[in-house]
Order: sequence, then structure tokens, then C-alpha cells
Amino acid sequence: MTTTPLTANPVLRVPPALPAAAAAYFGASLAFHADVSDVASALAAGGDPGFVLLDSRSTEAWDQGHVPGAIHLPTARIPEQAAQLLDKAVPVVTYCWGPGCNGATRAALALAELGYQVKEMLGGFEYWAREGFEFETWEGSRKREADPLTAPVGADACGC
Repeated sequence: MTTTPLTANPVLRVPPALPAAAAAYFGASLAFHADVSDVASALAAGGDPGFVLLDSRSTEAWDQGHVPGAIHLPTARIPEQAAQLLDKAVPVVTYCWGPGCNGATRAALALAELGYQVKEMLGGFEYWAREGFEFETWEGSRKREADPLTAPVGADACGC
């Protein structure tokens, strides 16, 4: 007696979405997220990038390292201080530590509930530093070598 496996493989255990549903999902994802490389490119282009970058971490984390030009506004202070620091006409991009932290998501939610247009920077500060972009600490500016698992070696962009 032979038995039929439940699925051909675990990847296809749940079939892929139909193309129209996939397009809607991935399009929506891009409306909510920006990646570190795109944020860095927009900031490096000079002039007004069209958004404000917001670090939602604690003061201790901010002092340890943050993206140059970012505004520091810990998530817990958003309801009381957002109106003094941010213009509702300018989109906000939030970040926190990294992929293992949902602080940027909580900050984005708090801002959206107050009426701000907002995106979350995927990878957070961790990937900013790992991709070799300059960052500021309480001791001054620093830059690490790009991690070849997160950024192309010898190229300005990954081409994706």
C-alpha cells in the first residue's frame, strides 16, 4: 500500500496567492516600508528628501548611535511631543534597533493614530550600521565596514 504525501514540499503546502492578490499585498507593503539603502540614498542626495527620519529609541540607545539628521523622539513621548517636532504635511520614516525589535512599528502606529503619514525603515539602526553608512554617537561620527551579507562589496547599490 502506498500513501500520498500531504504536499509536495513545505513551500507549497499553502499555495502562492493569485497574481492580483500578490500585487496588492506587495504594493501595500511598499506603502508601509522603506529599506535602509533607499533611506540612505534619499538623504545623501542632498536637499529636502521629502520625509523626516525619526529614531524612536531611548536616549541611551540614541547616544550609542543614530542616523545623522534623524529626529529623536522615543515612542512613549510621541503623543505629547510629535506636534512640536513634526509637520503633518511631511511623511515620517521611523526606525528602532533592528529586525528583532518592533519599536519602529509601535512608533509608526502612534504617529498614524495622530494623523501623520508614516513608513517604517526595515532593518533599523542595526542594518544602517551593518550596511556601512555613517552614524553619530555621543563620541562623534563613526562608520563600519559594510557587512557583505547585507550590502554589496565594491558597489554603491545592490541593484534590487
